[in-house]
Amino acid sequence: MHGWETRMRLRYYLEQGVSKAELSRRFGIARRTIHYWIETGQLDRDLATGKTRRAPGPRRKHKLDPYKGIIEERLREFPKLSAARLFEEVRAAGYPGGYGRVNEYVRQVRPRDPVEPLQRFETPPGRQGQVDFGTFKLPWGRRHALLVVLGHSRLLWLRFYPRQTMAVLIEGLESAFARFGGVPQELLFDQMRSVVISDDRTGGGGLVLNAEFLRFAAHWGFMPRSCRPYRARTKGKVERPIRYLRENFFYGRQFLNDADLNEQATRWLNGTANVRRHGTTGERPVDRFERDERCALGPLAGRPYRRLGATQASAPAPRPRPPVRVQRRSLADYAEAVR
Repeated sequence: MHGWETRMRLRYYLEQGVSKAELSRRFGIARRTIHYWIETGQLDRDLATGKTRRAPGPRRKHKLDPYKGIIEERLREFPKLSAARLFEEVRAAGYPGGYGRVNEYVRQVRPRDPVEPLQRFETPPGRQGQVDFGTFKLPWGRRHALLVVLGHSRLLWLRFYPRQTMAVLIEGLESAFARFGGVPQELLFDQMRSVVISDDRTGGGGLVLNAEFLRFAAHWGFMPRSCRPYRARTKGKVERPIRYLRENFFYGRQFLNDADLNEQATRWLNGTANVRRHGTTGERPVDRFERDERCALGPLAGRPYRRLGATQASAPAPRPRPPVRVQRRSLADYAEAVR
């Protein structure tokens, strides 16, 4: 059955001179039906009376109606009561229906806390960067994406590695600093499987930074900080580069090997991620970086960081001792010497 809107559109196109055959094809209505509407004046009557819809019938009663007051009263006193718990209570009061109706009504009437408006805490140029590891499944195994994003400009650096280790993190950060041409004052880190941050087991709460990484941070002149727990007023903003990478780059692409994966990632950084218009800033990350942030970054270290383990492994080996020659004698010679 064709509604009032369809007949009004038919009337409009007829007044514009569109043929009945064309309208029949366009709307999927038989030409005889269109002729009938015109001859009987239905199009004119629809225009005069407006929408002709069936009046809503009386509201149907439900089994839950007598028990809704119990649910509302309980939620006013205990707003976090589960629908399953409320279902048990109304059943005990005589409700003969099922759980689905109760669950639906609880979702409608449960009091909700007012949503606190999100206040973005923008960081000044050169102040802050964020580091994340994301794991991706490939036909030849898992690969870990190390992402570094500058907080002010949102300029992104990315590389995939076969492992998530301290050596990988140090190498990646040094490559990111070289790409940026400087070092932010502080870096935010998530809990990277205890590569950088481990849980405090002493009972004091908080997080314990890895001693090796603290030496690395002092060498490059930045302060490491944790993203958890996150508070916008004290921790700065937290970007979501892993989700952006997964949805905009990784999803739907094919890769041949690790070299091809990183090559495509570099092209994506230069051609998409760092030149698109950012949703929050309204500017391209590369433009904000070149204009505001490049000159605000701290200086690069004079040399790469040298890990303590690598230094010990390269220590010179001890000099070999000269061999001691021992004269061999038979047991008969020893027996003769005893006599």
